[in-house]
Amino acid sequence: MLSKVREKLGENIRKETYTHAGKWALYFFIIGIIAGLGSIVFHYLCQIGVHYFMDMMAGYRPPSPAGEHHLITPTSRPLDRWVLLFLPALGGILSGWIVYTFAPEAEGHGTDAAIDAYHRKGGFIRGAVPIVKTIASAITLTTGGSGGREGPIAQIGAGFGSYMATLLKLSDRERRIMMAAGIGAGVGSIFRAPLAGALFAAEVLYRDPEFESEVILPAGISSVVAYCLFCLVFGWGSLFESPNFQFRNPLELGPYLVLALVLVLTGIFYVKSFYGITRLFRSVRAVPNHLKPAIGGLCTGIIGFFLPQTLAFGYGYIQQALNPEMLINSVSVWFLLSLALGKVLATSFSIGSGGSGGVFGPSVVIGGAMGGVVGKVFHNIMPGVVAEPGAFVIVGMAGFFTAVSNTPISTIIFVSEMTNSYHLLLPSLLVCLVAYRLSEPWTIYEKQVKSKIESPAHAGEFFVDILQTIRVDDLMHLVKKVQLIPQDMSFHEFKTYFSKTKQHYFPVMDEDERLIGIFSSTDIREVLFATGIEDLILAKDICTSDIIVTTPSEDLSTVLQKFTMKNIDSLPVVRDDNHHVLLGMLDRRTVISFYNEMIQDMKT
Repeated sequence: MLSKVREKLGENIRKETYTHAGKWALYFFIIGIIAGLGSIVFHYLCQIGVHYFMDMMAGYRPPSPAGEHHLITPTSRPLDRWVLLFLPALGGILSGWIVYTFAPEAEGHGTDAAIDAYHRKGGFIRGAVPIVKTIASAITLTTGGSGGREGPIAQIGAGFGSYMATLLKLSDRERRIMMAAGIGAGVGSIFRAPLAGALFAAEVLYRDPEFESEVILPAGISSVVAYCLFCLVFGWGSLFESPNFQFRNPLELGPYLVLALVLVLTGIFYVKSFYGITRLFRSVRAVPNHLKPAIGGLCTGIIGFFLPQTLAFGYGYIQQALNPEMLINSVSVWFLLSLALGKVLATSFSIGSGGSGGVFGPSVVIGGAMGGVVGKVFHNIMPGVVAEPGAFVIVGMAGFFTAVSNTPISTIIFVSEMTNSYHLLLPSLLVCLVAYRLSEPWTIYEKQVKSKIESPAHAGEFFVDILQTIRVDDLMHLVKKVQLIPQDMSFHEFKTYFSKTKQHYFPVMDEDERLIGIFSSTDIREVLFATGIEDLILAKDICTSDIIVTTPSEDLSTVLQKFTMKNIDSLPVVRDDNHHVLLGMLDRRTVISFYNEMIQDMKT
């Protein structure tokens, strides 16, 4: 009979588990669909905007990466640099008005806003933000503003995940997970890197090399769904097409180390420039916020007047650098250097002034260009060692974004998926780890927190986790030995003892020295000044037999709960096998002090 009951109970638990898992899988599937549709819509908006703004108005047709094709036939209009000079300012006026009228929090790069929502806002994002971000980013980027597509796409996915969780009245923790799944889905689909998208959503939240483990599987489901949907519309394959570069010569690691140092210096310049210009625009009070993106756009246009390759996305120029013949014979070191440094300034002005766009896309271009510079230089100096300078372009992409984002693992996978090149994992790992370690103090995502311990989203979790690892036995040297009060001691005798002790809690024992009760100095207030009954009242009359005790095997989390249960300051510590044998008294202050010392030791 008992076995049948257990079998039935187990069957019910399994059904409930499967139902719960299926429900959540459906949620993440829906998030993936919405993020994928958002990526499709945004990609169409960008293609249309580039055609009508950049091509028809300015005659500028930047090359595309191999994985993307023009959806509208390009015109034959000649390049007009003067239109190109003022076009980003026009985009700045339009996007600035839209953002600061409907959703001021949609300014800047959207991934940082999503990170902030995860840590500090319970995963909540206003429903208007993704829509405003999409339109404003499309205008900014297709009128020549320098930025990436991952920011608005991340906010589309994150915004829907947040909205869906709020609609279903889920907890803050569940909302954060669904929001992060939306980030992974959006980024993974628009860059055709589903695995990297899931890892990125879990890694970008922290400065330390740490993953938000509860995010990886949900983000993976949503990312795969969004990626498939995007590729069904725009075709399968990677964003970039690269030759089958191979790492065969260990001597090549020397030039790769030089590349890592170059990327770190460029990354620091990027972060300093980006936030320096951002602070400059925010400090100017005389200019209305909605006009600042226009001023930033004008500065971007001035750069683009002389260096058109720095405008818009720039992925096509990295595609050219991945072509070995073009990189060696056609693409000069000066062109790549001007592309990288010009892109740093153009992105800083476009986004830092309040424009809308991401920072991952420009980072890929900057890193690839700097990788091409180092690769070409070493190819000219030692062609026998660096035979394929194009490999440095791929490694440069990964190393640079690692240097500015503190996301070494997801970035390596990102670049491998984007270029369909998996034979450069060894040099990529070396460059990314060196770049990460040297550039730790700087990040383009200022809303990142150092680790889970410092995240408001996990406030209190680690306090309990650490307390659960500490036993009362670890504090036995701090447990106070106290005098037990015989149960037959009269109150008159106790007053004499009380006047000579600093104890506040008094355990009471029977004739066999077994603990039978306890009372505190507060409990004797009513009889302390009574006269004529001092010899009639005994210790056993004052004490309570309902004793809250602890044992050496209990953890401190349980101990603290007992302290707060009846707001008591000291607990009797008794033997595990016999609760009538008193070992001493443990004070609340002692427990808290010990915990603080443990935390300080861990930090040190």
